[in-house]
Amino acid sequence: MSQLVVRPARGAADLFAVRALCRAYRADLDARWPDHPQFLARYYNTAEFEGLLARLPELHRPPRGEIFVADLGGRIVGCGMTHEIAAGVSEIKRVFVTEAARGHGAGRRICQAAMERARGDGYERMVLDTTTRLTEAIALYQRLGFAPIAPFYDPPEDFAENLLFFGRDL
Repeated sequence: MSQLVVRPARGAADLFAVRALCRAYRADLDARWPDHPQFLARYYNTAEFEGLLARLPELHRPPRGEIFVADLGGRIVGCGMTHEIAAGVSEIKRVFVTEAARGHGAGRRICQAAMERARGDGYERMVLDTTTRLTEAIALYQRLGFAPIAPFYDPPEDFAENLLFFGRDL
């Protein structure tokens, strides 16, 4: 069985793979939310999303953030990233693993690496948001000790009931 390694993303090849994983995450959300096209239009508008993907290295630059990859047998099969949202508070974003990585603990290991790095960088708390239809992610976050919290941003009224917010002390 191939060895799973979770590490910070480094270099152009890793960033290329991360961007492809983020596009796959967007496609997964599209498939799970066909009845709410405004969700993708607002959060994942294609032109704006591509601009966001281009800025990932700046948005998640150490020591205020990091991009992590899960490498399974030399192939990047998962990603996740962190950034500061307030003094002492780090947010984890875009945790996604491919079908090939499921069952290997990649999502859990990405989250654990993110929490360890955030703790090491002096953060005291980690928060995240997810949608109600990402049931696998919700279960993972709860197993990792995340508990429901109040929103840490103003969610759009027409989609707020479909968002969940979690946090935990580091």
